[in-house]
Amino acid sequence: MKSVVFLCDGAADRPIPQLGGKTAFEAASHPNLDFMARHGRFGLARTVPEGMPPGSDTANLSVFGYDPKVYYTGRSPLEAASIGIPLDLRDVTYRCNFVMLSGHPDDPDTVMADYSAGEITTEEAARLVEALQPIIGDYAGAELHTGVSYRHCLVLRGAAEGAVLTPPHDISNRRILPYLPTGTHADLMRTLMARSYALLKDHPVNLDRMQRGLHPANCMWMWGEGRKPDLTPFWEKYGVRHSAVISAVDLIQGIGLCAGMERLIVPGITGTYHTDFSAKARAAIEAMEKGCDFVYIHIEAPDECGHHNEIHEKVWAIEQIDEKIVGPVLEYLRTCGQGWSALACPDHPTPIEVLTHTPDPVPFALLRHDEQHDNGDVRFTEADAAKTGLLVDPACTLMGLLVK
Repeated sequence: MKSVVFLCDGAADRPIPQLGGKTAFEAASHPNLDFMARHGRFGLARTVPEGMPPGSDTANLSVFGYDPKVYYTGRSPLEAASIGIPLDLRDVTYRCNFVMLSGHPDDPDTVMADYSAGEITTEEAARLVEALQPIIGDYAGAELHTGVSYRHCLVLRGAAEGAVLTPPHDISNRRILPYLPTGTHADLMRTLMARSYALLKDHPVNLDRMQRGLHPANCMWMWGEGRKPDLTPFWEKYGVRHSAVISAVDLIQGIGLCAGMERLIVPGITGTYHTDFSAKARAAIEAMEKGCDFVYIHIEAPDECGHHNEIHEKVWAIEQIDEKIVGPVLEYLRTCGQGWSALACPDHPTPIEVLTHTPDPVPFALLRHDEQHDNGDVRFTEADAAKTGLLVDPACTLMGLLVK
């Protein structure tokens, strides 16, 4: 049995005036997703449990088949697992973004100008992390580890929890004063922010970026507090012998690694719409040809477009996913000579209207070789999914239907 998840991160949306009141799914051409909607189980799924934040962490845990109410311990330890940071159960971790602020973090008029610092390259970010090490070293038990692009990890060894923190992508273009850290370790984090700003604003990496018309990474921003998770291995939970994850994002790789999956390294993938979509399909097919039974293919591009108000790029990214990933992988499954199944869904909406995540249920289509549904002339859209009347709640139960 071969099974695949096509995770279209943040692709769900609300009606967009610039698209004539259509969502990105409604405006895009995606015949392969439409085929899945017409012939598979099609409806809505609640990936974010009531009362939990609509993060990619909780939502993807659901799609991976793990109930966030049981397994969620915070976002950053999942990313730490991907980076390869050894953690003790007493350690506390934080996601550390390199962001662009409009001014000093203590200035009450400073705004979050860019939560990703222009999607700074990993190579540039590594130089900034290195430059910050003397500052980090002033605080016993604190460690800063390089991740990917603007995404990094702060570890406090043997520390308490209880910080009140805000994801930077939730406050784009807003004044940061109401969202500065409070609670446990707030003084440490505010000090690190101020000291990082003083060091980074004139760092050669940032001066060079500004000369090239790019946004500088002039400050650290901490969020996503958590401790080491304890996921039941995927093979033990679902009986799948060999499973793998494909993603350019530390968080998704971390969930896969914590679940005992293989991480497939794919050159050319970036986590933005400037990525090699076809490379993900090729890697998934090659892995299955070599004996892998389950592949989780995560595509970040629509989410990044939603955060950056890139309307037409979001539509284009959905079309690329359909043409270059869903189409080729479905064709492989149909001809692989084994039983097969495929699930397509976003993890959460990232509406252009609000530039961040929302907890609304998302459309899903689950297609199996041994099931044949006739849902009529529907398309893979939010509205058509809602019309079916099917709501899977909680979404973590979908995995059991996929790999049964």
